[in-house]
Amino acid sequence: MNYNIRGENLEVTPALKSYVEKKVSKLERYFDTTPVADVHVKLQVHNTGNNIEVTIPMPNLLLRAEEEHNDMYAAIDLVVEKLERQIRKHKTKVNRKFRQNDGVKHMFKEDDIEALNEEIANGGLSNGNGLVEEEEEDVEDNQIVRTKRFNLKPMDAEEAILQMDMLGHGFFVFSNSVNGDTNVVYRRKDGRYGLIEPE
Repeated sequence: MNYNIRGENLEVTPALKSYVEKKVSKLERYFDTTPVADVHVKLQVHNTGNNIEVTIPMPNLLLRAEEEHNDMYAAIDLVVEKLERQIRKHKTKVNRKFRQNDGVKHMFKEDDIEALNEEIANGGLSNGNGLVEEEEEDVEDNQIVRTKRFNLKPMDAEEAILQMDMLGHGFFVFSNSVNGDTNVVYRRKDGRYGLIEPE
């Protein structure tokens, strides 16, 4: 994995960089073969504490988690734990999808680690291709305060639901591979899923 680590209001020291790489590299044990992927890590220091965001875009899969803590090293530990929970919880579905789409046996190692029952809550909006740009502005209450731009990856509704669950989001925007329309899948209050498509 190739690491792209950047800091905001923080100097990324060699020790901090080494710690991030050591911890995130533990995720490799969950894969059948070590993935060829870029790992994007954003470390931030702000008034309320330290924040870390890790995004790992791979073909047909996006791993992403964010954590905040008073101690940056603790935040790094927490974000890696969150990514591990995502993988454990969804690996069976991901492997099944890979077999259906690509004929690949599996992406994650097949073993008997049982799935966790807790929901992963990351916040924000993302898609299968990863974030391209994010902007924030100081504006009044009824104004847009964050804009995220991304490329829509063609996929079917089942894959979009899987990706949404992996990210822990309540909705997911995608390009429908069947008809080319922009669609949205979302989690309903009853725990089932809905699909929004244009007329």
